[in-house]
Amino acid sequence: MSSLSIPAEFTLHRTNKFEHSSPLRWILSHVRPYWLIMIMLIVGAIGNAVLAVVVPVLTGDAFNAMLKPTPDTSVLLPLAITIGISQIIRGVLQFGRNFGAELMAQKMERDIRDELYLSLLGKSMTFHNLQPVGDTMARSTNDVREVNYMFSPGVNLVVGSFMFILMPIFFAPRYHISLIATPLVFTVIYFIALARYLKQLSPITDDVRESFGKMNTHLSESLDGVEIMKGAAQEDAEVNRFGINANEVRNAFVQQGDLEAKYIAMLLLGMAYATGLVHALFLFRAGLIDVGAVIAYFGMLQLLGFPTFTSTWAYSQISLGFSSARRILELINSETKLDQNASGRTSEMRGEIEFRRVSFSYPNGESVLKDISFKVKPGQTVAIVGQTGAGKTSLAKLINRTYDISSGQVLVDGVDVREWNLASLREQISIIEQDIFLFSRSLSDNIAFGKPGATKDEIMSASIAAQAHDFILDFDQTYATTVGERGVMLSGGQRQRIALARAFLTDPRVLVLDDSTSAIDSATEDKIQRAISNAARGRTTFIITHRLSQIRWADLIIVLRKGQIVAIGAHDELMKTSEAYSRIFRE
Repeated sequence: MSSLSIPAEFTLHRTNKFEHSSPLRWILSHVRPYWLIMIMLIVGAIGNAVLAVVVPVLTGDAFNAMLKPTPDTSVLLPLAITIGISQIIRGVLQFGRNFGAELMAQKMERDIRDELYLSLLGKSMTFHNLQPVGDTMARSTNDVREVNYMFSPGVNLVVGSFMFILMPIFFAPRYHISLIATPLVFTVIYFIALARYLKQLSPITDDVRESFGKMNTHLSESLDGVEIMKGAAQEDAEVNRFGINANEVRNAFVQQGDLEAKYIAMLLLGMAYATGLVHALFLFRAGLIDVGAVIAYFGMLQLLGFPTFTSTWAYSQISLGFSSARRILELINSETKLDQNASGRTSEMRGEIEFRRVSFSYPNGESVLKDISFKVKPGQTVAIVGQTGAGKTSLAKLINRTYDISSGQVLVDGVDVREWNLASLREQISIIEQDIFLFSRSLSDNIAFGKPGATKDEIMSASIAAQAHDFILDFDQTYATTVGERGVMLSGGQRQRIALARAFLTDPRVLVLDDSTSAIDSATEDKIQRAISNAARGRTTFIITHRLSQIRWADLIIVLRKGQIVAIGAHDELMKTSEAYSRIFRE
């Protein structure tokens, strides 16, 4: 099935469509665009193997010439020149094979990274909330690299070694038809043993990749929560926990090495050498072949050493690549119920929001909102209040389809949000959360994130409106100052004002402030309040807050308790009629 048939928030167009029905089909679909390189690899492998046979064949001829009653030394120089030229050509072909394999591996790695990144960007927030970041990073980096290694050196060596296995079968009969027996029997037993080896290896390499992803997940969580860990003096406990995960990775690799050590290919090679040489000597004693044939034949048998030596780890690399491909494909194929509805409504919003008997539950079955109904006129300001866990943030995120409702309808301008073009819907709705995320870029880039083409004057105007301009000027590089990851070099209030400036710049029709002024000190609160009042003018605004000064001036106040509306109305009305609302002020 094509990647474009998988439901996603945003189906990002790509030149190639890849098969997703199985890891093998997926890998082959990535190989298909580079079929010319694959042909170069195969031709190089065949040429390399055929020219490798030239050496023992001509060496045998040289022995025959020197063992004549009157040695014929005149043939030695032509034979030596022929061997030299053939090996130069062989070197060129081998270079082409190796270069082609590496080129294709790098191109495939690039394509897979692009495909996976586009797929991850298209996933819903429900998916990202459930999928551990560390494991996603392991799949996006190490697993993708393992697929690269599967082709170079993995497939490169396997294709090359396969050709070497065939050479004694093809060329041995030129001396005596029975000499085909040893390489033929070796090949049959070799592939039977290989099939058994790969069957045992597959679950082990799955464990290797899975244990690595688990270790990476813990590492990501530890680094992300390093402040909490240090604050609780839990460094030793986390080190021990990481040690347990690292030991699982070690054990998986040791198990893989143990299986590789038991692989019988080397034993088969020794038996093939012994059997083949004895067979050739019997034929020589019977006068059926000459000394040169014995030497040439044994030289051909030595070509079996290359596939035998490489099979121990080349096939392991291929098995690891398939395990990684399964893990990558699992991410790509993880479906989401949200779709972008590319043909949906794209008109400019007026800002009318209506909830009709809306209920929402997380995928694990946890009920968050029940039977929510209200209507907001364009330009109104709505305050959503309630205790922690009442469902305030979840309600706001249903408006822009960060999450999809379980039942009921959410309407924007009288149109179900599911009938809007998702990109158009979200471009006109801006949500500023309490946990502000800033990118490790300049302040200017962070402010203009939602509007990359914004001018310096527009960025500055938005910053002034958000009361951020003054503290930005205090930095040596002002708007060009690069903030650390997540904006760690800024205070909580500064980060929130940058986020406000980002929202002001995009000029959304619906603005959601999710406790976004919680970290602002009292001295700045009045300025921020005026900035928010100006920003709310002419657009529908939802404010999730505990600040009474912001709640009072809202046109509509919605009081939530355990996922249900327990009161709705204006401040003065609710103070008289709602015990739940008046309790908020008393507390």
